Amino acid sequence: MRLSLRNALIAVATLSLLATACADEDDDGDTAGSEDTGGAATGADATTGDNVTTGDNVTTGGSEPTGSSGGSEPTGSSGGSEPTGSSGAPATGASTAPSASDPSGDTVDVTQGADLTFHVITHGDDGVFWAVAQNGAEQAGTDLGVTVNYFGVNNDAEAQSQAIEAAIAEGSDGIAISLADPEGVSAAAQAVTDAGIPLYTLNSGLNSYAELGAITHVGQTETVAGEGAGDQFNELGATKILCARQEQTNIGLEERCEGLASTFEGDVVSEFVGLDADPTEQENQIAALLQADPDIDAVMGTGPNLPLRAIAAGEAAGRELVIGGFDISPDIISAIEDGSVAFTVDQQQYLQGYLPVVFMYLQATNLNTAGGGLPILTGPGFVTAENVEEVKALVEAGTR
Repeated sequence: MRLSLRNALIAVATLSLLATACADEDDDGDTAGSEDTGGAATGADATTGDNVTTGDNVTTGGSEPTGSSGGSEPTGSSGGSEPTGSSGAPATGASTAPSASDPSGDTVDVTQGADLTFHVITHGDDGVFWAVAQNGAEQAGTDLGVTVNYFGVNNDAEAQSQAIEAAIAEGSDGIAISLADPEGVSAAAQAVTDAGIPLYTLNSGLNSYAELGAITHVGQTETVAGEGAGDQFNELGATKILCARQEQTNIGLEERCEGLASTFEGDVVSEFVGLDADPTEQENQIAALLQADPDIDAVMGTGPNLPLRAIAAGEAAGRELVIGGFDISPDIISAIEDGSVAFTVDQQQYLQGYLPVVFMYLQATNLNTAGGGLPILTGPGFVTAENVEEVKALVEAGTR
């Protein structure tokens, strides 16, 4: 499955080059692409197969997990490299992709991007969610034959800004960033566009990317994702939900809870319960909140780890809970299998890492820009008992 996903996305890059070349020859004023009817280009949801539309505006979906706007988790570079801080990461994922010939006999060789260097700089840590996003970014570099430097700064806006500034100084060919803390990172993000470097946002930043001059945003609408979670809890018969957050200053997590409250027919209490780095604290905080409010009969964790803490907290408090989560990890998949977690929202973070690299490559080599000024959505989808077995194999492969 992973190989077919790679091949499909390599084809996207190659066919986009060919389609643009042909369009230029036939009619300089024509563009190819699908028309967006929903206000944003959307990817396939968690339960569907790969779905790719190519053209000047590229919309893609496919198999992948989700996260930090969801579960935040930073990462260093992979492939045997040591994790890096804000100063830089070793180049990863550089390789030469195959070439293809178009009908006119011209050869489109992906090695034309071999000297390109792109940076993907997120607020993530090295946990289960962001490891998959990093896999996607580095695999795109391998597939396209370009250098990708990935950085995760563990929710440190100052370190993220420093990494962005370092990438500018290095003369990056394109920079993709998450915007979990827009206020803390916006000055550095603005410096990217001021330097004439293409800027893309991923995961967090839906409400801020346009004003910073980013080409597009790759992620999910967090409010809509929360609304979908509210519908799930309505069907499951919950009456009062604790919306437990693992980051205190992440606007995306707050939007998830707000969306949940907008569609849920009962009451919602939103609380920061501690960082993922301290699972014992999270469990204790959730247990204390349950003991203080006997009416809470459900917990929504805004990342992949909190639902697991809610299971233990419910047992400690002697409470039966309906539990839902955001994003995917092997542990939450197991919890859905055994029935202790009802569902998780999937934002497909592999796509959030992979697609910005593809878009930066196409802009650098073919002057393509994706999204038409609108975000490209990778979710939400839902993993439940009905489809968990299909998703499990992809999680084990590191692409969901």
